[in-house]
Amino acid sequence: MSRTPLALIAGGGDLPVAVAERCDAEGRAVFVVRLDGFADHRLARWPGQDFGMAKIGAILKAIRAAGCGSVCLAGNVSRPDFKTLAPDLKGATLLPGIIKAATQGDDALLRKILSLFEDEGFGVEGADDILGGETLPPGALGRVKPDEVQLSDLKKALHVAEKSGELDIGQGAVVCDGLVLAVEAQEGTDSMLRRVADLPAELRGEATHRKGALGKAPKPIQDLRVDMPVIGARTMELAAAAGLAGVGGRAGRLILIDRPAVIAAADRLGLYVWGEE
Repeated sequence: MSRTPLALIAGGGDLPVAVAERCDAEGRAVFVVRLDGFADHRLARWPGQDFGMAKIGAILKAIRAAGCGSVCLAGNVSRPDFKTLAPDLKGATLLPGIIKAATQGDDALLRKILSLFEDEGFGVEGADDILGGETLPPGALGRVKPDEVQLSDLKKALHVAEKSGELDIGQGAVVCDGLVLAVEAQEGTDSMLRRVADLPAELRGEATHRKGALGKAPKPIQDLRVDMPVIGARTMELAAAAGLAGVGGRAGRLILIDRPAVIAAADRLGLYVWGEE
């Protein structure tokens, strides 16, 4: 991992917090760009500043002043209503190109944002690299292993997620008894799992008889430095509430937020976590 101060461009969720905590553990300085309306309140513990999404000039000035040599984009950010943004001068110059990229899909938009920082001389680091490669290993993580039927559901969920990703829709899907119950779109994984929990009991599992799987896979065209799929202990809690038997992804292509906590939650809830090779 680079030793230069890191500019953490932070959206919502647990991942930016995990990245900042790892920087602390490694003795690395971090400056947090807390995106208005998205960044978690816990990020106030670190040096940083709140910014509107279109204050690009102000963001660049701040991270340069903090001595940052590279940036990491982490966390959930919904696509904005570009008409409501209030850009600064630099943002106004760049916004037309960003809007054009957005019309080509989320991945084109992310690539455009990455190139913006690279053009300004910053390196780009993936959250998984900063977290020490804490990605899903092959096979079972924890004491629970999927049986043949459960693994079949997971493989189909991963296939559906990957096909969905080809269309730039989302990164996750839920399959139960071979039936696709949900496909993740803009709402994110947590909301998708809550939708599944609201489905009729006969379509999904329950605490006394868990079945079905959440599969998460990166979009085939996405830049993994920005948008690799993520699971954490909360994912396991929501999967359990939806009656699922387990969660899985492609080995090496799914970030674990706090690996011990994921294992502990899975074992406590009786869920499997599986890395498909």
